[in-house]
Amino acid sequence: MGAVFVRPAGPADAALIHAFVRDLADYEKLLHEVEATEADIASALFGENPRVFCEIAEADGAAVGFALWFYSFSTFRGRHGIYLEDLFVRPQARGVGAGKALLRALAKRCVEEGLGRLEWSVLDWNAPAIGFYDGLGAAAMDAWTVRRLDGKALEALAAS
Repeated sequence: MGAVFVRPAGPADAALIHAFVRDLADYEKLLHEVEATEADIASALFGENPRVFCEIAEADGAAVGFALWFYSFSTFRGRHGIYLEDLFVRPQARGVGAGKALLRALAKRCVEEGLGRLEWSVLDWNAPAIGFYDGLGAAAMDAWTVRRLDGKALEALAAS
């Protein structure tokens, strides 16, 4: 594969992004948890007031990966940052630099916009990804544990 090019996603990419989400979920053994439809993706990314954004990596004119992200905020730094919700490169394109190109594009955005950080989560069993991130200088946040409310627990708290 040739050089990697990163571009912002557009409305015509909704089906592609949905396919990437499903491919990522399948890789993570979580395909059964995907509820999002192509219409959900299109609405979230390209609706009237989008709060989530996406970059597409292409190699030799073919889409090979994506980064889906949104702005976060650090009260300690007093600045926004970027939270990378999903990063995925198709298996046949791994090793050509698409993942690094996507992260580089987000890092450049952070620097250009004066953002305080770029952060994401990685599954603890995903040794190849962890090694890749370590190689970029990403720090593990070992003292932090992710917590989540969803489904019935979220509804119960909201109703209390």
